[in-house]
Amino acid sequence: MKQNSSVTEFILLGLTRDPLKQKMVFIIFLIFYMGTVVGNTLIIVTIKFSRTLGSPMYFFLFYLSFADSCFSTSTAPRLIVDAISKKSIISYNECITQVFALHLFGCMEIFVLILMAVDRYVAICKPLRYPVIMSRQVCVILIVLAWIGSFIHSTAQIVLALRLPFCGPNLIDHYCCDLQPLLKLACMDTYMINLLLVSNSGAICSSSFVILMISYFVILHSLRNHSAEGRKKALSTCTSHIIVVILFFGPCIFIYARPPTTFPMDKMVAVFYTIGTPFLNPLIYTLRNAEVKNAMRKLWHVKILTE
Repeated sequence: MKQNSSVTEFILLGLTRDPLKQKMVFIIFLIFYMGTVVGNTLIIVTIKFSRTLGSPMYFFLFYLSFADSCFSTSTAPRLIVDAISKKSIISYNECITQVFALHLFGCMEIFVLILMAVDRYVAICKPLRYPVIMSRQVCVILIVLAWIGSFIHSTAQIVLALRLPFCGPNLIDHYCCDLQPLLKLACMDTYMINLLLVSNSGAICSSSFVILMISYFVILHSLRNHSAEGRKKALSTCTSHIIVVILFFGPCIFIYARPPTTFPMDKMVAVFYTIGTPFLNPLIYTLRNAEVKNAMRKLWHVKILTE
C-alpha cells in the first residue's frame, strides 16, 4: 500500500488503560466473540445441511451469519489481544486492511438485511409470484451484486484513507482502525474527506434504514388481509428482522452520519454494532424462529445417531 506519511505504525489506546478493566474487557469480549463465532457457525451449518431451510429467506440468513462472523472478526480478536498486551501497536498496512475489512463486511450486512426485507415483502404482498420473483437464480444474482457493492464501498474508504498524511502523533483513541479516528491524526484539513465519508457511509446507513423501515411498514400494513395464522407467522419473522435492523443501524447512523465531532461514548457505540449485534443476531433468529430451532434439533439428532 502506498503510504502518504512518515508514520509506519499506530498505537491503539483501546477501551481503557486501567489494568483491572483491561482484564474485564479481555474476559467479556472473549466470551462475546466466541459466542458470535459459535452461534453464526451453527446457523451456517444448519442452513447448509438442512433440507427444510431451502427458502430464499434462509439463503440470505446464511450470508448474514457469514457477514456477521467476518464483521466481528475484523475487530474483536485485536481488541481481545490488545486488552492483555502492554503496548497495542498496529502497522500502517494492517490498519488500512482493517478499515477495508470493517467496511466490506459491514456494508455486506446492510445489503443482506435489505435483501431479506425484499424477500419478506414479496412473500407476504405477492405470494403467488413469489417462486418466480425470488427464484434461486435471482437470489444468487442479488448476493453477487451485494458483494460487488460492498467491495466498491470499502474500496472507496481505502482511497480516502490512503490520501491522509500522518506526521505524528500516532495514538489512535479507539480499539480499531476506522476513518473517523484516523481523520483526527491527519496532518491536513479533513473537512472535504469527512464530507465524502458522511456522503458515503452515512448516506448508505441512513438511506438503508429508511428503506427498511418503509418496507416493513408496508409489510405489516398488508398483514391485515391475511389469516390469523398467517399474520402470526409473518409477524414473528418481521419482528426479528426489525429488531436486528434497529440494533445495527442505530449505532451506525450515530457514528457515520454526523459532522466531524467526537463524543466520549463513541467507542462504546462502535462496540455495540461491531461486536454486540453480531453476537445477538444468532440469538434473535434462533430463539424467535421455530423452523431454525427444529432444523437444528433434527440435524444434531441425526449427527449424534450416526456417530
